[in-house]
Amino acid sequence: MSQFIAMNRFKVKKGSEEAFENVWSSRESYLDRMPGFVEFHLLKGPEAEDHTLYSSHTVWQSKANFEAWTKSEEFRAAHARAGNNSSNAPLYLGHPQFEGFEVKLTQTNKAAVA
Repeated sequence: MSQFIAMNRFKVKKGSEEAFENVWSSRESYLDRMPGFVEFHLLKGPEAEDHTLYSSHTVWQSKANFEAWTKSEEFRAAHARAGNNSSNAPLYLGHPQFEGFEVKLTQTNKAAVA
């Protein structure tokens, strides 16, 4: 069984980056309660004319662990206040774009993690 990486891409409106990051840093994710959860990253990417690209990135021990998370009470609780609003103004353009990947190869620099 290989690890699974789940990603959502967000096109955050220019000027809303700090508010978007605050939503993520201040929310309770409940991920640490889930079997198979490995780690989470919020990634900030390149800037375009009207938005900055962000991605939420979770690593799971298996795709089955990720799917169990999406069907859990913890998932519903974590996403209950994860809407696209901050003071009634949308923070990002459109809907997040989901991408899921099975890990086929991992290379680690053992000296870097020691």
